[in-house]
Amino acid sequence: MFQVKEIYYTLQGEGARTGRPAVFCRFTGCNLWTGREKDREKAVCNFCDTDFVGVDGPGGGKFNDSKELLAAISNCWPKDLEQKYVVLTGGEPALQINQDFIGGLHNIGFEVAIETNGTLPIPSNIDWVTVSPKSNSVLKVESGDELKLVFPQEGVDPRKFQNLPFKNFFLQPLDGEERTINTQKTLQYCLENPLWNLSLQSHKYIGIR
Repeated sequence: MFQVKEIYYTLQGEGARTGRPAVFCRFTGCNLWTGREKDREKAVCNFCDTDFVGVDGPGGGKFNDSKELLAAISNCWPKDLEQKYVVLTGGEPALQINQDFIGGLHNIGFEVAIETNGTLPIPSNIDWVTVSPKSNSVLKVESGDELKLVFPQEGVDPRKFQNLPFKNFFLQPLDGEERTINTQKTLQYCLENPLWNLSLQSHKYIGIR
């Protein structure tokens, strides 16, 4: 069974593929935090800018098997449009997906991306891998298409990751009450360390999902 918070069609708002049309499939659950406020203080990672609790979002639900979920994702892509693209995110999608599920997405014409915290193994047949490391966790996925680090994080130095074999390196300002301050800190770090590029959550600025 797959448990999914929401499935919807939008534009990718972050990282190297900002602006690309995509179906987002947000899985419930995460191995670093339950997502519930009462557990925040004891969580390995106690921040997240998305709601991944429950299955009550648009298009969300409990899917008995991959066939049901594949159909739900396919139905979100506009009819007769090519270049199908799906982003598996969460929560932590690596808790639920496997090689066969990714193969099923390929079979119905989708290019597949994942946004993961990188602490769990992921299927090898994913087309685009975005890893977003979190403090106090051990990185298991140490290569991919982009490393997108939320900044600043207490106890996390970007230099720790800069020699890993990723194609793109992004710093993304930590959202929340201090987003403006964090954005300035991120800008300054990128200016002083040109390996790192700035990633902004453009979907929030233009008012889309």
